[in-house]
Amino acid sequence: MIIQGTETLTSLIHIISESLLTPVIVVLIIFLVIVILSLGGLINEAISRKTLSSNELEKLIRNISNSNYNQIKDYVEESNLFSYQKKILIRIADNYDIGPEARKALASKLIEEEELNLIKNTSKTDILIRLAPILGLLGTLIPLGPGLAALGNGDIITLAESLTIAFDTTILGLTIGAIAYLVSKFKKQWYEDDLTTVETIAEAELEALNR
Repeated sequence: MIIQGTETLTSLIHIISESLLTPVIVVLIIFLVIVILSLGGLINEAISRKTLSSNELEKLIRNISNSNYNQIKDYVEESNLFSYQKKILIRIADNYDIGPEARKALASKLIEEEELNLIKNTSKTDILIRLAPILGLLGTLIPLGPGLAALGNGDIITLAESLTIAFDTTILGLTIGAIAYLVSKFKKQWYEDDLTTVETIAEAELEALNR
């Protein structure tokens, strides 16, 4: 009775594990499409990015430090900053009439909100970094059961097909994870540099508005 129960559970587990192979492959293909689109977006962003040079940043800080709030807005608008960077700095300038502590708190809040928005831009690839190799491993292990059973029966063709699926899913999962890692790494470096630039200019802006 115990043996029969064990065999039933084993058969159930075997059926469940085999039934997962198709969803795993489908999800890996979806992940592949996502990571290819993400890579294309990275390349496009790399081509179109125009960041401030050190000299341009220094000049902008000097101009802002010696300006009133209207002049600050003009300098920001005329700069080569990204639109979201300009939006933060202009909102700070628009609140020239509140107290210095409240203005500093507002600046910190605006920068933190933008940091969260930038983090969301890398959330997809961050998920792929973890999940793609896991699914690749699942796609490796699931076919091995039928493959080993086929080997025991002398069915070399089924064994070869199972091993092919196992190797293909492993390679696909690792490739997706590697590309996703590169996309996330470059984007996070860019965004961190962008936020540092905003924080530096915001400090100069706050000093000018506090005078």
